[in-house]
Order: sequence, then structure tokens, then C-alpha cells
Amino acid sequence: MQNSRCQLKKYWSIFCILTLTPFLLWATIPILPTFDDWTSLTSPSFEELFTKEHWLFFGYHWRPFDSLFGYLLGLNPQLLFPTLNHCCVVVGHVLCSLLVFRILTTLQFNNTAVNISTLFFFITPAAMATVLAVDSMNQTYALFWGLLSFLLYIQLKKLKYAVWIILIFIATLCKENGLMWALIGPLLAFGFNIIDQRTLKKDIIVAVSVIVGYALAILLLPKDIIIHPEYEPGIMKTMGNVVKFVFTTFIHTDYIYLLHQPHRNLLLAGILFLLAVPFFYHVFVAPFRMYVSKKMICTVLCLLIAVGPHLVTCYSMMHTYAGLSLVAVIMANGIQQHSKDRRKYLFTAFALFLTSAFIINVHLWYESYKSGLTGKEMAVEAIKSTGKPVKKVLVVIIEDDYPKLSSFCVIPCDAFGWGLAARQETNYQWPEIIEDTTIERTTDAMIRARQLSAELLGKQKYDCVWIVNHTAIDVVKK
Repeated sequence: MQNSRCQLKKYWSIFCILTLTPFLLWATIPILPTFDDWTSLTSPSFEELFTKEHWLFFGYHWRPFDSLFGYLLGLNPQLLFPTLNHCCVVVGHVLCSLLVFRILTTLQFNNTAVNISTLFFFITPAAMATVLAVDSMNQTYALFWGLLSFLLYIQLKKLKYAVWIILIFIATLCKENGLMWALIGPLLAFGFNIIDQRTLKKDIIVAVSVIVGYALAILLLPKDIIIHPEYEPGIMKTMGNVVKFVFTTFIHTDYIYLLHQPHRNLLLAGILFLLAVPFFYHVFVAPFRMYVSKKMICTVLCLLIAVGPHLVTCYSMMHTYAGLSLVAVIMANGIQQHSKDRRKYLFTAFALFLTSAFIINVHLWYESYKSGLTGKEMAVEAIKSTGKPVKKVLVVIIEDDYPKLSSFCVIPCDAFGWGLAARQETNYQWPEIIEDTTIERTTDAMIRARQLSAELLGKQKYDCVWIVNHTAIDVVKK
């Protein structure tokens, strides 16, 4: 009995995570695809498996694991999509949490620091932005393989470099920011005195060689690169992304209540923020002197490296996930600075944080679920009004001025997937071709949409037209 209590005291965060995992699966599985979920590589694919589009750099990504997953979904999309996506993401998040626990233990943080930081990583709303999304398997497993590469880098003696490099490439082929763990590994190990300065210099050369090798592979192998405007770097864009990173990582509140005008409730946002303030103060602000230590300077630098690719390209709340494990390391160090007689205040503050996090997570889940349901309802209406299978459909979208926020509050036309949600309702049997166009929202927008529909149908270009006006679907037939 005594031994069981000791084990529970040592691993209580793991016990909480494993207990919460079935509930997390139960909550996420009903969330339906919206927006980019319909066009990502982890949506059902019906192309041949062995094509360069699947396995080489295509568009603006090189993510063969996503492509393979999309191919598997295409074998039975009605059954597997998005259920399998959610299961893989949740399992990946649990695995990342276990690795965070193991790494914090290996870095010799005390039991309190390890458990609180691990549970924080698992439950923080910044992580839920990834966990609740359909298209986030790449984000989750890029971190998983990155964390595993670091753990084995500091633990293995034989085959250390071979395993480290292989795992970094696996992480990178899940998502590009996985490559950053080539630099993070040596820097973080040096910060915690696991390697000396001479080894650091040698291993940084190895890391740079890995990065150059990846770049050469892209350069030399067949590719079809498309530069998406959203990913083009810029100084002002990067500065804005840095602000987003700081807020989503260290300013804890419900951003739907804070930023989304239809749901804005500054009082609730303020209360949820204040509930978390004592905890964040205890772990990040009160032990401020810790930031001048070598271990924290290296950890903060690693955090910036981890999120760096997103800061210079595209940053949203889900991209915070790339750096959350390093935030957990900073947090563990802050907790370890507290004396034992201050622990009760720390646990009280943590309980207040958990209360805030639970309320925010439920709200994030509900809005994600509601957005997906909107897309499904629109798809059902489009299929029902069309009446019979058609081959080629044009979706005319009347520009929607309804505000959106990340993947939680999605505007209806994006939830509808520009018509792609309707294809899933027919188990991908029809329409075979869906094209879309957007017209400006004006007082006569519906009249212009009908005129365009009649013109194109008269030219036999389409079998029917779906006019999307917010949540309403108007079907125009030949």
C-alpha cells in the first residue's frame, strides 16, 4: 500500500492524463472538418499511392506521412474520416505528454515540477488548438519525433548520432518545423550540462549538416513548388506573429470571448485571465532571476527556434504547440525555484489555472463542434435540394462578412469547404468536380449570383450551381 502511494505521488500527472484521455477522445471524435481540413493531405485521397505528389515536395510542403494517411482514409472515408484523424492526434498528444514527463525527469527536476509542468502541457488551451483540429496530425507527430530525438540524443551511447539524425528527418517529413530539433537537441543538452562546449560545437555542425542535407534533397529531387501568399515572410508580419506567440503562450484567457466579436464577453475573458494569473506569476515571473542562468538562456533560445518557422511565415494559435514542450521546461525550472513551504500556494494557484483551462477548453470544443456541424448541415441541404447525382458543380460564394477566429469560429462557406463537405455526404460518389468562385457582398449580390448561374448553365459548363449566402444554400439547376 505504501509503495502504491509513493508511485501515485511520483506519477500523478500520468494518472490524470490517462484518466482524461478517454474523455478527450469522446469529445474530439464528433468534431467535423472545416476550412483547410477539406483540402489538406490528411483528408481522404483517391489518387494512386506511388506518385511524386504523395512522396516528394509538392505545392509548399513535403509531408509524405500526411499523404500516406490521406491514402489510407480514401480506402473508406465514410468510416475513417475524421474519426481516425482525431484518434491519431489525441494518441500523439498523449505520447508527447509522456515524453515531456520523461524528459523533465531526465533533466532532474523535482517531482512537483515534473508533474505540474507535464499536466500543464497536456491540458493548456494552447495545446487544445491542435488537439481539437482535424488537420493537426503533422503538428503533433513532428513534436513527438522531435522530443524522442532529444531524449535518445541525451541517453544513447551507441548509435547516438544515427538514431538522432533519423528521428529528426522523420519529424521533418511529418512537418517542416521538426527540422528545428536538430539545433534544439545540442543547445538544450548544453544548457543542462549534459554535453560540454566542445561537443556542442561539433554537434551544431552535425545539425547544420542535417539542415543543409534536407535543403539539398528539396533542391535535387523532383518537385513542384507553389509559393502560397500566406507563407511569404515579411518584417511587419513577423512582428505581428511574435505578438501572437507571446499572447497565446503566456497570456492565458479565452480568445473567443476576447477577440471574436459575435461572442465577445470581456468580463468572462477577464475572469478567466485573472484565475490563471497567480499560477503564471509563480512559475514565470516570481523566479525571474532564473532567466540569467545558462540553462534558461538556452531553453528560451530553443523555444524561439522551435516556433521560428511559424513566426516568419504563418502563425495561429495551433502553432503554439511547436514550442509548448519547451515552455514546460521553463515552467519546471520556475517551480523548482520555490521552497517547500510555498508549495501549498503553488498548488492553489495551479488549481485556479486548471479551473480556467477547463472552462476555456469546453468553450473551444463547443465552438469547434458547432462550426463543423454548420458545414454538415449546409452539405445535407445542398445534396437534398440538388435531388439527384450530378457530375460537375459550381459553388458561387457571396462574400461573407461574418468574422472568424482560427479553427474554432469558422465562417459558414469555409465550414462548407467550398462545397467539399457535400462530397463526403455522398461518400465521395458525387459531385466528381467541384469548382468555386466568390462574388462581392452587395445589396444585389443574390441577383448577380443567379445571373451568373443561368449564364454558365446555359453554356453547359456545369450540371448545377450552389449559391452560398452565409448558411443558406440556393440550388440552381438546368
